[in-house]
Amino acid sequence: MTKKLFAEFFGTFWLVFGGCGSAIFASQIAPADNHQLGILLIGVALAFGITVLTMAYAVGHISGGHFNPAVSFGLLAGGRFSSKSLIPYIIVQCIGAIAAAFALFCINGNSGDGSPGAFASNFYDSAVYFGKSYSMRAAFLTEFLLTAFFLIIIMGATDKFANGKFAGIAIGLALTLIHLISIPITNTSVNPARSLSQAIFAGNYALSQLWLFWAAPILGAIVGGLIYKFLLQSPQNETDD
Repeated sequence: MTKKLFAEFFGTFWLVFGGCGSAIFASQIAPADNHQLGILLIGVALAFGITVLTMAYAVGHISGGHFNPAVSFGLLAGGRFSSKSLIPYIIVQCIGAIAAAFALFCINGNSGDGSPGAFASNFYDSAVYFGKSYSMRAAFLTEFLLTAFFLIIIMGATDKFANGKFAGIAIGLALTLIHLISIPITNTSVNPARSLSQAIFAGNYALSQLWLFWAAPILGAIVGGLIYKFLLQSPQNETDD
């Protein structure tokens, strides 16, 4: 268990440091127009996908490569994870994310001005990108649906009947696509630990809206895990406790 928890710590640290770090430092390059902003968002989306892909192959065989409390909840609902490991996993995921956010804070020298989206924090009801704002309802639905599909992809890619050699690639590309869809809507969470770590340093809006980025991803992950377990998984597939 100790090695699994360390794997989750380092994996979550890398995800937040690489993904949120790319967002923080890219935002300091003032785009001249929406075309350049779009290019920067593509780079950030790729950064999140690559962090998960690299850590999936580096430590996924040790801990399962969750790096995300919502994923742990979803895998539990899908019968792929033990309930006795849930709380320890979530604790170290949050610690890893906060440690990465602290490192980014030290490197950057500040956490922004506290406005929506500052320090790569999540948001809703704020026109941060392209002059358009999305409501709380739209943000909740987005985070719910994307996390549900993320769990379906994770469980399918790691199914005993799938080609496991390519699971990390499928999961990394899925997270990239998720960010391409939802960065303009919420700055993309689908990961409560990632949202918590940035909100602690960004404060203000991020902390007041943090509840949504815990509730929607976890509920979506549970639904995704149940969908795969009962509608898609082969009956010959054994439960992994």
